[in-house]
Amino acid sequence: MNNIILTGMPGAGKSTIGVVLAKRLGYHFIDSDLVIQERTGKLLHQIIEENGIDGFVAVENEVNASLKMEKTILATGGSAVYGKEAMEHLKSIGTVIYLKLSYESIADRLGDLNERGVAVRDGQTLKDLYEERIPYYEKYADIVIDCEDKMIRDIVSEIALTIRGGETL
Repeated sequence: MNNIILTGMPGAGKSTIGVVLAKRLGYHFIDSDLVIQERTGKLLHQIIEENGIDGFVAVENEVNASLKMEKTILATGGSAVYGKEAMEHLKSIGTVIYLKLSYESIADRLGDLNERGVAVRDGQTLKDLYEERIPYYEKYADIVIDCEDKMIRDIVSEIALTIRGGETL
């Protein structure tokens, strides 16, 4: 169980924080959205357009449930928490960390949701999506890191300290 799985809303900084954290800890880094694109040969928004939200979530669940890794930081897609099998698998092989940000901060950071490949249903607002996902992030999290008004380096330091049980790196 030496993997770290980062969850949170799109725009929470999972990939950015993951890369910096991997460098700091000497771990590998994987972005599950890129793995999905690699395995399907399609961009995330193309998968959503072709298969709908439920089809995309099924593909994401299957890919994440099949990941095998060691000493790796995994940045999941924001919708990964919808995949029960995937989340159970990820919890069994690592520590799940929820990068928590307020709705206002997420809204400020995000551009076009569709272009970003965000799994949002017709008529669903970002606020609706935020409120729907928060209970899932909290349910699966082993650790919650409040990222509000914090610099990347401070978040990485907080995660590193928490993972190492307070031991400085």
